[in-house]
Amino acid sequence: MKWWKYIAALVMAVTVWTPVRAEEAVADSVATEQAADGVVTEDAVADTDTTEQGLDVQEVIFGHMSDAYEWHITNIGDKSISIPLPVIVRSKTSGWHVFSSAKVEHGEQYEGFYVSQDSGKIVERNAAGEEIRPLDLSITKNVMAMMISSALLIFLILWTARWYRRHDAVNEAPKGLAAFMEPVIMMIDTGVAKDSIGEDYQKFSPYLCTVFLWILLNNLLGIVPFFPGGANVTGNIAVTCVLGFFTFFMINLFGTKHYFKDIFWPDVPLMLKFPFPLLPIIEVFSTLMKPLTLMIRLFANMLAGHIIAISLVCIIFVCQIQCCPFRKYDGRVGALRSVHGPARSACGISSGVCVHDSVSSVHRYGKTERSLMIIY
Repeated sequence: MKWWKYIAALVMAVTVWTPVRAEEAVADSVATEQAADGVVTEDAVADTDTTEQGLDVQEVIFGHMSDAYEWHITNIGDKSISIPLPVIVRSKTSGWHVFSSAKVEHGEQYEGFYVSQDSGKIVERNAAGEEIRPLDLSITKNVMAMMISSALLIFLILWTARWYRRHDAVNEAPKGLAAFMEPVIMMIDTGVAKDSIGEDYQKFSPYLCTVFLWILLNNLLGIVPFFPGGANVTGNIAVTCVLGFFTFFMINLFGTKHYFKDIFWPDVPLMLKFPFPLLPIIEVFSTLMKPLTLMIRLFANMLAGHIIAISLVCIIFVCQIQCCPFRKYDGRVGALRSVHGPARSACGISSGVCVHDSVSSVHRYGKTERSLMIIY
């Protein structure tokens, strides 16, 4: 099968790349030893790695979590590749302004507007020189991601409906995209809406299916590390707040008389609802708190998931993980000195010492010497 070829190519690439990186690490360590009169410490190696990488983990994480007026793609050297998005603001003094976010990048000002370094939002200064925020209706990264996911959802639904209009769904099994969408929609329609709501579930099914598929698409696109993915939409408290408000509005506007009866006059002993309405008060607070808790759960889960995923990726670049910790025996000096520093816990190698001749030689002080490799 074709996918076996791709797996084999990936394994070969990793196999070739890892020793090359190890050779580079050894060369860097030896050069550092020569510059430091033959002494290499763990702190020096860590400082060198950090300086070479220049990776600010906090900036990477919070840069991904927060919204932006541009869609960052990647960096090529010192040049940042990003897609500028439209900025739409209304000033109290000069009215509406529409311009590209490229006009205000890198702290630049355009028509009196600039991006505040504290809040990351478009601001202007009033007559007193104070920063004030105009009415901001800009198409930010999260807004653009929601537009993309909404357009994709509309395409999926209309394409599925197109298949059902052209085929006999009773006698013919769905194919292609319709075969993928049918079990998902049926799961929400019958497995969630019908089992939870009852006979009147059909008027709630379109809303439930739309919310479910929209959240699913945004969550899936959020884990894609390249455009049009990578936006943290459902990890934004404003998005989940709107979803919670719409759900609360739908439930209480179209709720039946049985729904309100269970809130204000539930089937419990009379002493729990008269003369002091203890249980009705609890039910009212429960009705208000359910959308709130679901809103916070979705926000917190997605935010934490993105932070953990990015943190794990950053560990690859922050920690210079070596194949194994080894020390070098210098025959002239007669002492063991660290080349890469101890990484016993990183490699997961148990205690014990294994001594063997190194395959390659180490060139120091103009001479080529053999060395002993000691693995802890």
